[in-house]
Amino acid sequence: MDRRHLQYYVALAEELHFGRAALRLGIATPTLSVQIQEIERRLGTPLFDRSRREVTLTSAGAIFLAEARNVLRQFEQAEAVGRRAGRGEIGRIEIGYVGSAVHAGALQEQLQRFRSASPDVVLQVGEWPMADLPDLLLDGRIDVVFCRLPMEIPDALGSHILIEDQFCVALPASHALARAVLPVQPALLAKEAFIMPEQPAGTLEVARRGGFVPDIRSRPGHLAAVLAQVSVGDGAVAIVPSVLQRTLLLPGVVYLPIAGPVIASTIAALYREQETSPVVRRLIEQVRRTPSRRIDMLPLRR
Repeated sequence: MDRRHLQYYVALAEELHFGRAALRLGIATPTLSVQIQEIERRLGTPLFDRSRREVTLTSAGAIFLAEARNVLRQFEQAEAVGRRAGRGEIGRIEIGYVGSAVHAGALQEQLQRFRSASPDVVLQVGEWPMADLPDLLLDGRIDVVFCRLPMEIPDALGSHILIEDQFCVALPASHALARAVLPVQPALLAKEAFIMPEQPAGTLEVARRGGFVPDIRSRPGHLAAVLAQVSVGDGAVAIVPSVLQRTLLLPGVVYLPIAGPVIASTIAALYREQETSPVVRRLIEQVRRTPSRRIDMLPLRR
């Protein structure tokens, strides 16, 4: 018995007239009669009492009518869900991010926009170590990543820059360079101890420009932990994204620009180039339509 049989049965049960039911279904009356007889043979019981003047439901027919209607509603619901899933209107997206994407607001902005447009999509969001994100994306454990560049991106992944930022120096307020309130020459940091954040590119570039090998005191990972060590430590400094100057203010920490050409640090979304999920593709399309915005350092105050 298939959906068509149930539709024939419900039509006849509602019309209680073979001619009207057949007209409603767009089939010939003898065809409907044969189909109803087939259903009754399959169930092993009559569903209709037939006479020359009227057709009525048997007690078994009335019970079967309720179940048939439920099944047809489930068919319709399944079809609707399938169509919505195909359009990317429902589903689940696994999103991975690094902490600095939250500080810059890139992650929140994208999630708010997507939830407004697709309220029935479940967005599962989690913070991961930055080095793990490309492999998690390639393995399908995460669908879209919000990370801080530069980092090595496999050929199978695409990227779109959302925030254009730059690295700066975070120093204890008691540090001699902090008191000068001037852009910091990389060479002046040669004898400093560094707190290394999860993204090492800024520190390594400062060391390259200054002609020294950085003395790494610790690697706490998360930016809040990095700045906490700068704040309470014994003079160590850190090279961090300049957005923290606006969003993560700790007592005893001063942010200063790095002298010379800007050392770029950008927040980008990463995704699979050959994404097959309609709902994930919708989020990717939204991200790719988003123009990048620039974050400049606040002016120095003496």
